[in-house]
Amino acid sequence: MSFSVQHDVRVHRQGIDRRCFLRQTSAAGLASFGALSFRDALNARAEEIQQAGYSVILLWMQGGPSQFETFDPKPDTANGGPTKAISTAVSGIQIAQGWNKVAGVMNDISLIRSMTNKEGQHARATYQMHTGYVPTGTVKHPSFGCAIAKEIAPEDLAFPSVVAVGRTVGAGFLGVDYEPFVVPRPGEMPGNVTVPVPANRLNRRLGLLDRLEGEFAGRGGENVVSSHKKLYDKTAKMVLSPKVSAFDIEQESQSLRDQYGNSNFGKGCLLARRLVEAGSTFVEVAANGWDTHQDNFTRTGNNAAQVDPGFGTLIADLKDRGMLDRTLVLWMGEFGRTPKINPRTGRDHYPRCFNAAIAGAGIKGGQVIGSSTDDGTTVKDHPVSVLDLFSTICQTVKVNPAKENISPLGRPMKIVDGGTAIPELIG
Repeated sequence: MSFSVQHDVRVHRQGIDRRCFLRQTSAAGLASFGALSFRDALNARAEEIQQAGYSVILLWMQGGPSQFETFDPKPDTANGGPTKAISTAVSGIQIAQGWNKVAGVMNDISLIRSMTNKEGQHARATYQMHTGYVPTGTVKHPSFGCAIAKEIAPEDLAFPSVVAVGRTVGAGFLGVDYEPFVVPRPGEMPGNVTVPVPANRLNRRLGLLDRLEGEFAGRGGENVVSSHKKLYDKTAKMVLSPKVSAFDIEQESQSLRDQYGNSNFGKGCLLARRLVEAGSTFVEVAANGWDTHQDNFTRTGNNAAQVDPGFGTLIADLKDRGMLDRTLVLWMGEFGRTPKINPRTGRDHYPRCFNAAIAGAGIKGGQVIGSSTDDGTTVKDHPVSVLDLFSTICQTVKVNPAKENISPLGRPMKIVDGGTAIPELIG
């Protein structure tokens, strides 16, 4: 994986290698930093990345979507079942029936049909597909979205930088600063965001709270008070910010809301676009119901009817607003489903070969990466691991995947511990 001079800075246990940084920046023209100190230069680079305004929207298909009934259909085969394929806006690329809106924006989407992994249990695979790490008993890893927000989210944003529409994996050892703001019901304003008193009275109350907590901190509760204060400060900034109206999707036209769909997922996708527009760095929208051990074909058809309008309209809406080139959209679940149809007309867990879809932020659309065998049992060519996918996302949004965060046990942990970016996807 290659980075520009500004990104190729060696990271070790003590932080960034000073000599490496100075050597690299000299090669690019250190004079451009003027009389800045080393720390100032790093801060300037961080601000440059933040000002670029990259965002990521994860469309999470909880339960593990069947690749056969989504973006890698095998019509007229024993393993393909009754699912038919439809043409897309890109000649030669077909996807499963029921995904008409996604088919219409395929010029902007790349399909990865050669995802492969080993985790086939829901909780473990969900954790890994959110963090890049398998679960351990000693470390609570931050989600990939929280780690990206730590690198590129504006520090002074009076608005949540990480939002989850539905349940998700949290910030782990990164702490409360990057913990996701959870929206349980898209389409409704979050609870308790209406300020019950004028702003000056609220600030006085917060000042009183600070004094009370200061006394507690002085008696040994400093760590608890610090986390509590951060949470209250973030909340106060949000409720006092005019940007809180971004949660109100009723401000959008009825026509656009209809295009996204009236499902929770469709509303969540519209909310994600509004949140990114307001300044959020990472938004996850979950769609449940993909664990189709029985009645797979009916259930996946119903799921597609809700997810397709949201996904397809989100891509088109971002593009119409000139936001797609700075917003990466990733569609995936924790694994795929078995090629063999079980006696309950269902498909079981199958991490060996599954699919994902990616668009925006400079990703080259209108193509397919990798393929599965004709019977769908294994990857035929160009296997893509979870770490390969995450490395690609990092390069796309200008984050160094080798950047290390220090765990509570003092262990340096990379944002992405391995993997190689997929060159065909990088614009």
